[in-house]
Amino acid sequence: MQEIVVAPDEAAKKLENLLKKKFPIGYVRKLFRKNGIRLNGQRVKPDYTTRSGDRIQLYIPFESKPSTPTLARSRLTIAIVYEDESLLVIDKPAGLAVQEGKTMSKRDSVVGLIEQKYQDDQLRPQLVHRLDKDTSGLLLLAKNEQALAQLENQFETGKIDKQYLCLAVGRWPNNHGKIDFPLPGRDGNLVRAVTRYRVVKRFAETTLVRVNIETGRLHQIRLHFAKLGYPVVMDDQHGDFNFNKRFRKHFGLKRQFLHAANLAIDFGGMRHSWTAPLAQDLEKTLMQMESE
Repeated sequence: MQEIVVAPDEAAKKLENLLKKKFPIGYVRKLFRKNGIRLNGQRVKPDYTTRSGDRIQLYIPFESKPSTPTLARSRLTIAIVYEDESLLVIDKPAGLAVQEGKTMSKRDSVVGLIEQKYQDDQLRPQLVHRLDKDTSGLLLLAKNEQALAQLENQFETGKIDKQYLCLAVGRWPNNHGKIDFPLPGRDGNLVRAVTRYRVVKRFAETTLVRVNIETGRLHQIRLHFAKLGYPVVMDDQHGDFNFNKRFRKHFGLKRQFLHAANLAIDFGGMRHSWTAPLAQDLEKTLMQMESE
């Protein structure tokens, strides 16, 4: 059993968010899903607000087994899209995990690289949300506790506009629509998940779609699209294995075609909006498809 004591100078925050600062999100979700956590000896929910002196007991050991990262460390770079005294927006490359896990050491994750970049300034920008390892695009971090709390609240209440570009298997019949069916939440129970989509272009066997998610469930776009029978191209977990094999052989794409293209928030009395151009491997794939 591992015990964590909430420090006297730790700002009040939800238990889940406090743990996500210290451990990968997958491990944190597992703690709650398998009832492997107690606070002051009592079972609590993820949204319990922690206070100074609280004692958190973890009964499921955290096993970190880093292996060789997908990208060589010499190639790991963080492209900064925007930065001020409170916000940091980066364009995350595919193949780079946002934080440590069983197959990625912290030093080779977004969190590790950001901490190294800002160590001389004594800053530790923190993730406000997450992207899958093989999803490229915009990722938002907060540079202080006040900004983090405000932005996390906006994400939880659906006030942040997140748009993705996605290539899906099959030709979608409708030009736009709404997907509204539940997905597993933090504790494993089904919770509401809403995805809106608009077709950008149809190809012979695929459809390019612009996607807006109103909720932030784990693998939301991938699960929703797979449920409808139009999985994300090259999704190796929820996708069409036979189609992916043919697609990779023909176009050379090695990861899921999913890109966080646009992000917009209200912060500090202003509307902020950012765009990340399509990653090179995805852009190359589209150009090949359009030339056929």
